[in-house]
Amino acid sequence: MGEHIIKLPDVGEGVAEAELVEWHVKVGDIVREDSVLAAVMTDKATVEIPSPVDGEILWLGAEIGDTVAIGSPIVRLKVAGEGNAEGAAPAKVTAESTPTPNPSPQGGGGRVSTTKADAKSATSKNAPRTTGARESDTGIRAAETESPSPLWGGARGGGTAPTSGVVGPVGAPRPEGEKPLASPAVRLRAKEAGVDLRQVAGSGPAGRIGHEDIEAFLARGPRVARAPGLARNDAVEDIKVVGLRRKIAEKMTLSKSRIPHITYVEEIDVTALEDLRAALNKEKRPGVERPKLTLLPFLMRAMVKAISDQPNLNSLFDDEAGVIHQHGGIHIGIAAQTPSGLVVPVVKHAEARDIWECGTEVVRLAEAAKSGTATRDELSGSTITITSLGAMGGVATTPVINHPEVAIIGVNKMMVRPVWDGTQFIPRKMMNLSSSFDHRVIDGWDAAVFIQRIKTLLETPALIFVD
Repeated sequence: MGEHIIKLPDVGEGVAEAELVEWHVKVGDIVREDSVLAAVMTDKATVEIPSPVDGEILWLGAEIGDTVAIGSPIVRLKVAGEGNAEGAAPAKVTAESTPTPNPSPQGGGGRVSTTKADAKSATSKNAPRTTGARESDTGIRAAETESPSPLWGGARGGGTAPTSGVVGPVGAPRPEGEKPLASPAVRLRAKEAGVDLRQVAGSGPAGRIGHEDIEAFLARGPRVARAPGLARNDAVEDIKVVGLRRKIAEKMTLSKSRIPHITYVEEIDVTALEDLRAALNKEKRPGVERPKLTLLPFLMRAMVKAISDQPNLNSLFDDEAGVIHQHGGIHIGIAAQTPSGLVVPVVKHAEARDIWECGTEVVRLAEAAKSGTATRDELSGSTITITSLGAMGGVATTPVINHPEVAIIGVNKMMVRPVWDGTQFIPRKMMNLSSSFDHRVIDGWDAAVFIQRIKTLLETPALIFVD
């Protein structure tokens, strides 16, 4: 028997490292050739790492969330034959001697939890796991189990208050109209103290309230008992930020820390556009398959026309070099929400596509993004971005620019509003555009001119088709 070391392969041109986002195996597992061992992420593309041989997992070289350099050992296998390990092999790590990642409670094809299991401990002597925290938890649970009923003494019972010093909720309020049992002296004491006797649990016969019950109530404070089924939840779950979520966090932090945003909100009357869109979607041509048009293809074509007048909006700003890269090709990113998080597939060369081609490409990229099959090329290279939450778009938003771009157009939800036409109020389909610009290179005036041009095109949609 020998050992076979698997190193992180080159997962893309120019990539020097990748983040481990998922283990599909654990120490002690038997794997076959081509079995998926792990998944790593570079930028926003996830790559699966298969096993080149059959064998048994002896050692895992990284934890979920670790950044691993290309060529670094990530898995050690016990294989038939000599294997490929050179020199003296480090101490083997077995399932019995090394804490292994536990399966995530969410499941998901071998996904593992982010519990710390330092790979360095693979070569050190095993020490018993510290159980102080676990014992403490057990002690807390035991204390909770042994604590008396929340209704100490009950509304009518004769129980006693706890002696541990822990104060629980008071007795439940009596039904409206039912008078609590108490002597005149006790009632006078309660009146003077401002205590509602219906909230006091009596410890005497038949739930009679005594002076000691009033004193205990005052010591605890006038807290109303919780309804049945309600309980405090003091649990705290630590969730490690890894994979796509970490990429999003880094990108948002970079954008907000380096780009001074200016956000411009404008109201658009899309009544005519919606009528045109409905008419085009109803039109059928024999032998021609066309996608169902949404608002986005119209907006994309309007942006292309507006950018032809202001090409500086279609730029990437290298703030370290102090250079603005103004692009001729208009590559529009479409921010898309997926089960894994936010991604931005890119419609390349929107200037060369008509409204139907834009619609077809948006549909294709959206499906690829949601299914997780979008390629690295499809998720990169944008020069300006559109963000839309559809019906959840809100009245106005403050979009975060996709660094190093200089502009992002935000689409808010459409709604019917009354609009004054000079003689009367009429119902119109209205929608806001909330757009952000990099104020270092885009002045407020230029931003306003750009959005006003888009507004004109969307409110008079026939102009979109005029060259």
